[in-house]
Amino acid sequence: FFFFQAEDGIRDFCLSRGLGDVYKRQVSTQSTWVPGYEQYSTFVIYYSFPSKGYSGTRRQAFLPNNDEGNRVMRMLKIAFERRLIFTVGTSVTTGRTNCVIWNGIHHKTSIDGGTLSCLSLSNSSISGPQNYGFPDPTYLKRVKEELAAKGVYETEI
Repeated sequence: FFFFQAEDGIRDFCLSRGLGDVYKRQVSTQSTWVPGYEQYSTFVIYYSFPSKGYSGTRRQAFLPNNDEGNRVMRMLKIAFERRLIFTVGTSVTTGRTNCVIWNGIHHKTSIDGGTLSCLSLSNSSISGPQNYGFPDPTYLKRVKEELAAKGVYETEI
């Protein structure tokens, strides 16, 4: 079980907004697996931001507990410490302004619902990465590319 916290943790578009909140990132392992990685347990990453001058949030994300998933988790820790994972802005999903949002480093926020297609309760087709889950065979490679684009490299871990 890992626990990390940092001061002034949210990257903002302004030079400084005085975001002095403490924000937290925790990682635990659960015995369930994510589709496509059935032979491995799962890392669960918990993010928590209090509301203070902006709307706070809680998020959780999932990674397979294998060698590549472990490397991605360590790279995400570096990105988190560098305040690269979140920013304050307008939510794409809710339209709310002045809230904590993702900052271009994708996370799997659902265990399932990845590249497999399914039918929703409203009989509309749901498939692909918009469900933010597994299976997604190229996710670990893509997230490492997103991390590298923000200056976080595997050689740092």
